Amino acid sequence: MKKTTFFLVFAVLFAGCFILSHTASAANTIKVGIVDTFSGPASTYTLDVLDGFKLAIEKINAKGGVLGKKIEYTTRDEKFKPDIGAAMAKELVLKENVDILMGTINSGTALAVSEFARKEKIPFFVTYSKSEKIIGEKGHRYVFNMNENTEMAGRAAAVALAKKPFVKYWIAGDDYEYGHAIADAVWNNLKRLNPKVQQVGQSWWKVGEPDLTPYITQIMAAKPDFIIVATGGASMVNFQKAAKATGLSQKIPFYQHTGTELGTLLSQGKDAPEGVYGTSNFLFYFPDTPANKAFVDEFQKAYKRYPKASAIVGYMTGQFIAEGFKKAGKVDKEAFINALEGLKIDSPVGPLAIRACDHQLELPTYFGITKKDTKYPFLVSTENQIIAPKDYMPTCEEVLKHRKK
Repeated sequence: MKKTTFFLVFAVLFAGCFILSHTASAANTIKVGIVDTFSGPASTYTLDVLDGFKLAIEKINAKGGVLGKKIEYTTRDEKFKPDIGAAMAKELVLKENVDILMGTINSGTALAVSEFARKEKIPFFVTYSKSEKIIGEKGHRYVFNMNENTEMAGRAAAVALAKKPFVKYWIAGDDYEYGHAIADAVWNNLKRLNPKVQQVGQSWWKVGEPDLTPYITQIMAAKPDFIIVATGGASMVNFQKAAKATGLSQKIPFYQHTGTELGTLLSQGKDAPEGVYGTSNFLFYFPDTPANKAFVDEFQKAYKRYPKASAIVGYMTGQFIAEGFKKAGKVDKEAFINALEGLKIDSPVGPLAIRACDHQLELPTYFGITKKDTKYPFLVSTENQIIAPKDYMPTCEEVLKHRKK
């Protein structure tokens, strides 16, 4: 009987110590749950988001963390499936007790997680999805967008293209939501800025279609002045390769959002076509400033590679999380959100702010053209034009009008 009593007492004490230890540990941390696609082709971008985020929080934790607390994170691979991603977000909040959600490259997942975050009142940082619905039609208090969306990318491209001498345009791309969204955003805004432009035709192919030669032949026969190419993911490289092989890139200039980014150009080496127009929110070699050089050097030292555009998104998400809690003065979700609205901090590309009205990070966009450079074994973006957020972002009135609808 005494032995039984002893073991019961011991078990209770042990459980109590474990609970106290676990509670104390939780009290000393800020937990971030990251849901994203960490396998397959999309990981080319998402791993840079993750590594950029890790770089930021490791520096923050090394200096004592935030409000005396360390930032911790846990990841989940949703394998580019929205239903899996939504379930994982729920698990992270209800079982892992994360304070913040972060992700994803999949717009369907981002929208599903965003709705869950709204119901549970959990701050959610969207890192690399491109749907304008995230902060537009489906936007709310608990969601923050840390990169550009299709409407923003289209407006930025239109600002630059409107100043070019091209008149006859052809539109071509992947026949899915992103392809049509980016094409519509570029064309609608270009037409608004330069009413003289004309659309002479369109071509759309299935995502992943291996042979684009018939489409390219049709385009070349029409002899447009310029092509708006609305591709994403692996199709970025596929189109560039086909354009060079058929001679299209030597005859007709074309634009791709992210066509000038490292993620598109790295794997092609010196074989990528020159003269491709593109937009990007980050280039590791531009602007040539001490702040950008320092970030690139830190990233290279940590991961032995150049950072892609997605790395800056992860890095700044980590920085804004830390600065948001510092400004709030406590780990409180509502105070944290209030602190983030309008918050401006320094970054590798200059001061950045989260707009209060819609929680959109105000990023500059770089419009450039691909060219070989003896410094690198791949093409880079040259003749870069900086397009400021105020010149291409939808106004607060436009965004809030979409939300009312």
